[in-house]
Amino acid sequence: MQATVGPELARALLNPRSVALVGVSDDPAKTGGRPLQYLRKAGFEGAVYPVNPNRATVQGERAYVDLASLPEVPDHVFVLSPTDSVLGAASECARLGVKVMTVLASGFSESGSQGAAREQELRALARSTGLRILGPSSLGVVRPATGLRLTANAAFAEPDLRSGGVFVASHSGSMIGALVSRGMARGLGFAGLVSVGSESDLSMGEICLSTLDDPAIEGYLLFLESLRHGERLREFALAAARRGKPVVAYKLGRSAAAAEMAATHTGALAGEDDIADAFLKDLGIARVETLAALLEALPLAGRFALDGAAPRRVGVVTTTGGGAAMAVDQLGVRGVVVEPASAETLTRLRDAGISAHPGRVLDLTLAGTRYDVMKTALDVLLEAPEFDLVLAVVGSSARFQPHLAVKPIIDSLQHGKPLAAMLVPDAPQALAQLTEAGVPCFAGPEACADAIASVFARRMPGVQPVASSPAASGRSLSEAQAYTLLDRLGVPRAPAVIASLSGEVPELPFGYPVAAKVCSEHIPHKTEVGGVVLGIEGDAALADAFATLRANLAERAPGIECDEVLLQPMRSGLAEVLVGYRRDADAGPIILLAAGGIWAEVARDRSIRLAPVSVDTARDMIEEVRMLKPLSGLRGKSRGDLEALAQAISALSRLAVLPDAAVLEAEVNPLLVMPQGQGVVAVDALVVQG
Repeated sequence: MQATVGPELARALLNPRSVALVGVSDDPAKTGGRPLQYLRKAGFEGAVYPVNPNRATVQGERAYVDLASLPEVPDHVFVLSPTDSVLGAASECARLGVKVMTVLASGFSESGSQGAAREQELRALARSTGLRILGPSSLGVVRPATGLRLTANAAFAEPDLRSGGVFVASHSGSMIGALVSRGMARGLGFAGLVSVGSESDLSMGEICLSTLDDPAIEGYLLFLESLRHGERLREFALAAARRGKPVVAYKLGRSAAAAEMAATHTGALAGEDDIADAFLKDLGIARVETLAALLEALPLAGRFALDGAAPRRVGVVTTTGGGAAMAVDQLGVRGVVVEPASAETLTRLRDAGISAHPGRVLDLTLAGTRYDVMKTALDVLLEAPEFDLVLAVVGSSARFQPHLAVKPIIDSLQHGKPLAAMLVPDAPQALAQLTEAGVPCFAGPEACADAIASVFARRMPGVQPVASSPAASGRSLSEAQAYTLLDRLGVPRAPAVIASLSGEVPELPFGYPVAAKVCSEHIPHKTEVGGVVLGIEGDAALADAFATLRANLAERAPGIECDEVLLQPMRSGLAEVLVGYRRDADAGPIILLAAGGIWAEVARDRSIRLAPVSVDTARDMIEEVRMLKPLSGLRGKSRGDLEALAQAISALSRLAVLPDAAVLEAEVNPLLVMPQGQGVVAVDALVVQG
């Protein structure tokens, strides 16, 4: 049986002609009885086959003893029976040629070694037979337009589930119910909802990818508990960006501990969630911090094309000064600055009869809430070149007289520039009107600012890395071998000479003082074995350093043979930075820039992107590292060669597109930033190959 993929997968998963419910309960109030009840009440037009070997009828309908007894092979089987029956049901599905099986039961990889072995067996069966498996721990799938409520989630007892353009995929089954209830309160309609579960076979990325050509789907909401199957998620995000279908995600795990790495500092500095954050943003996905913003950000995301021009400037017009202040404050907390109107825009407003004064927001409170005043103000602001987005903050009139301030917002939506609204009072009718019209709208300042900041933070996907299967472990290169790789990439480094630790002091092509470092692929951390001597002045001191290194190796690394020593001239710069590369098992290659020295891990002052990065992106990374601000000439400080630093960051990130390098990790630490015009210099490097 060939594996079902692409649109055919989407059809079997979300638009099946027939479904079977294995282990369905006769009691519609029980978890195992809900799907049959929901399917019937929703008016699903396909065939539904209850399967229960212990009953002749289930909820008044004929029950079949097993799948083989059905009059046809169903497209989709929902297994509601206990954990110990799942493998048997999967084997029968595979034998009969069922395309998709959803597993409700838990007790797999999350439950210990026995469960993990059970899940591995389930995964192996899927791969060998072509049966596609959703779950385990999946609460099912829902397609409102067709009445498919193939779910055990109690939230889908909802009588009037609205159909629309939003597709939801969630690791958490309960969250699809929460999003439905909250979305319905906001007037949202759904094209489909999938409880992904533990992704033993079907991953969130593959499911969403299979639905991209569905014209009913306008955008995607993702609820992520972790970043798994990143390659599939990447493939989906890139394809969604090409089609102009926005993706908004809420991911748990912001407080997770940093992921420690065996060889370099890069993993500890980045951390699992920080890598996921860069992964999502660099693939054009808007990552929000609040549940309200997850529901409210999608229309706004759809108004901004991923074209490389990052929006940054917000103009605010309001009928309530206090409400606008809350929005401005929350935007500022998230690094989004509200732009004041320019002198030219203020003049245009006055010429149009609107009293406008210089300030952070255009406050219409004293003018009174009137349709003509708000509409005229919006017309002027939407034409103003200093704004990427205009936000209208509406006060009490939104609840009692929406025609005064809400209707002009709706009537201004067709302007080419994005327009959004925030309502200060509880005004469900006005929110429903705005939602129905397609205006991005928000019920509070926190979600409003969260949505705007997350949409602004998306980045246009760049050059993609070469495919690679991450190795479980790798081998470190010697520093000399690492320098050979840096030379290939074009990362500047200090000159170096390799000498024999047991031989005579060599004649050096550079002057003293020098540094002497043991050079072996078996000693990645030289300082831990006393393998570094700095500030050596003259031949006699260098001979003493050789003796010291030999003694330290004999004492601290007695089992390691090392006769090579690397000699470098001592160098200093205006600042030290760490530039690290890592091929993450889920996110793929990343590049990291951090302030060097002892504060690197303490302050976690760093910037992360998916690799490779352009020089322009590297410049943005430099801007994000606070401790590098003085190198821009701040307060009379000497300017560093930040352009050379950007070039070096971009060069190291090209490891992601070198198919023959097979580098798992690479780190230049420190990379010295020299005065402007004098470049950067790597004085130590560590590379781990797979």
